[in-house]
Amino acid sequence: MPDEPTLHNQPPARKQQQRSIVTQQKLLDAAVEAFSENGFKGTSTRDIAERAGVHHPLITYHFKNKDQLWRAAADYVFGTFTESLSNALDEYKEQDPKQRMSALIHTYVKYARAQPALHKVMVQEASYPNARLDWLIERHLKPIFTVTFGMLEKLQQLGVAVPGNPALLFNMIRLSSGGLLALGNELKASSGIDIDDPKTLNEISEMIVRVFLPGKMPARRPDSAN
Repeated sequence: MPDEPTLHNQPPARKQQQRSIVTQQKLLDAAVEAFSENGFKGTSTRDIAERAGVHHPLITYHFKNKDQLWRAAADYVFGTFTESLSNALDEYKEQDPKQRMSALIHTYVKYARAQPALHKVMVQEASYPNARLDWLIERHLKPIFTVTFGMLEKLQQLGVAVPGNPALLFNMIRLSSGGLLALGNELKASSGIDIDDPKTLNEISEMIVRVFLPGKMPARRPDSAN
């Protein structure tokens, strides 16, 4: 019988495919880092290639141009983020609306800490109108916002969430979590707040819940007998 494939005798095509996947991931990681630090205009593909430790022509081979690489990097960051929120909603689907929103906030905070580019990219792109911002909103942000606005509006009707425009409320929650964590270095130096400490992350989440969702869920009334 022929030997089973191993890492040392895999077919050349498979090895090439694996190298290609590794190279793409290196480029994506480097692009996320560079774009979040310097913005689209301030980032060159040569800088990304150097950060990734690959030859510059490989960028055009895998992603065609800088714009396509930016979009792939945004899909990588925001797609994973959306998946995290969806998983949290699924996990707490049997819980009451306040618990579900609290789970979203905890997930938001944890992801924003693990992936600082989530908010840094938004700050970079939102500084002036551009096609990338429009694309990001339509592809990734609006679907999240639509669901969350509805959840917050229901919590307002129940007296759990603070009153006001639910869209504004959501964005205040969003910026209180991700925006705060984007200032991690400054917070540690100026206020002694260590966002790398899991206890701090949990306290941030719990404080956001207490501030923006201060009410209690109404007691459930027993079903009336038919």
